[in-house]
Amino acid sequence: MTPASAGPAAGTSADGPSTAGAPQDGTGPTAPGTAADLSPVDRLAAVQDRLAGWISDLSTLHDLTEQLARTRTLDDALRELLRAGAFLVGARRGLVVLAPQDGLGPETTVGLGLGHAEIGHIETVPRRALSYARILDGLPEPGAGDDAAAEARTEIAEPDIPGEKDLDPRLREVAARLGYAASYAVPLTAGPAGRIGAAVWLYDEPAEPADRRRHLVGLYRAHAAEHLAGLLELHRSRQTARTLREELLPRRLPRIPGVRLAVRHATGPRGGGDWYDALPLPDGALGLAVGSVTGSGPSAVAAMGRLRASLRAYAVMEGEDPVAVLSDLELLMRLTEPARSATALFAFTEPPPGAPGGPPAAPLPGGPGGPAPRKMVLAGAGHCPPLVLGDLRAEYVETSLSAPLGMLACWEAPSVEIEPAPGETVLLYSDGLLHRTGEPMDRAFARLHTAAAGVPRASRRDPEAVVDHIVRTLLPQGLDDPSAEEDVVLLAAYFEE
Repeated sequence: MTPASAGPAAGTSADGPSTAGAPQDGTGPTAPGTAADLSPVDRLAAVQDRLAGWISDLSTLHDLTEQLARTRTLDDALRELLRAGAFLVGARRGLVVLAPQDGLGPETTVGLGLGHAEIGHIETVPRRALSYARILDGLPEPGAGDDAAAEARTEIAEPDIPGEKDLDPRLREVAARLGYAASYAVPLTAGPAGRIGAAVWLYDEPAEPADRRRHLVGLYRAHAAEHLAGLLELHRSRQTARTLREELLPRRLPRIPGVRLAVRHATGPRGGGDWYDALPLPDGALGLAVGSVTGSGPSAVAAMGRLRASLRAYAVMEGEDPVAVLSDLELLMRLTEPARSATALFAFTEPPPGAPGGPPAAPLPGGPGGPAPRKMVLAGAGHCPPLVLGDLRAEYVETSLSAPLGMLACWEAPSVEIEPAPGETVLLYSDGLLHRTGEPMDRAFARLHTAAAGVPRASRRDPEAVVDHIVRTLLPQGLDDPSAEEDVVLLAAYFEE
């Protein structure tokens, strides 16, 4: 075997005989003319050197696995695995392929020092000629019998790609084009999950890792595979919850004369029960709703779906009376969800001026007055108050305090009427937007008010720009922050001039 081309891991020697978990303490058999010929002092020094190398290896593995454990997404973990593995085997570039053997996905390829085009070149090599692909497929080495299949699943070293005559010509061509001359591939296998992928590191010169490096990377990838398996399950759970939520929430916001809508919404890692709705009602009226169901996971998402569907039905029947809508929802929760509570806010916006059931049409140009404001009637159950944003104001709507749905002794919270002027925006949101700021609620409300008031005047007539500005201001890490636990809903209704 040829020594690896890059330097050794921190505190280790690439040619040293010690291995983490199996120190060479000099107590085993000694070869004639070697340790047996050393003086006791020299033998003790040799043992101390080996112990020092072993301790250094363990310290290196501890640091690398600790960095891996801090990753919270599959993509971050795969990149950290590649980086640490390259450090351990003495390589500079590589790629990892995530391909769970259960076929449930996700499948992805991540490169280290390789762009999409370079990975694409590698993938033009026949699959049977790629070392990592042979590991994934359980194929034997070229020219070997079937009994070599099991060995092919452990590791495959190709120490001299330009000089090896039996390798596929296309592999040599691609390697020469990308500038690598050797590779070392290993499987990623974790307990009950089985094979979840494979990694390969590429050397610039003919080389392969020494036994010590192989042992170190073997210990590291065993831990890494278990960590990846856990993140894989979490990723699948999040995807399932996200898909379920997307099916239960509106696929698109409706087009309502005189109103433009925008929404931003994100789900926490466990899948929560925050929801929103924008519902066209008879005669051109509009119903807007936001809410949150207690709990997380599939049961909370399912309860959210039932609650939203029920509210839509009540809104169609008696939407002009938001108190009646929430009263019906309260009774339903008492009967069907006795162990759960929820918050909700429902707002009924009357038809546009001149429409049946709406206010009189605006006067003709040159006549007295201006465009008539549209009346909005709203009621809330334990939910955050809306915020009205316009050129002359940014203020919260004064709503009556009320307990959440499922916790009311009786329904007694009155409705509130507001008249957003043409050119103003009404913001409805879930408390997750406030919780994600990390501030106490009073300061979070103040920050939201400041963010809304800070929307540039040129952007206030574009609800998409309004919600984007507020999200950027309140949540610098963005809606997709993997460390955030809370769901977020921010719904904006802009009333056109």
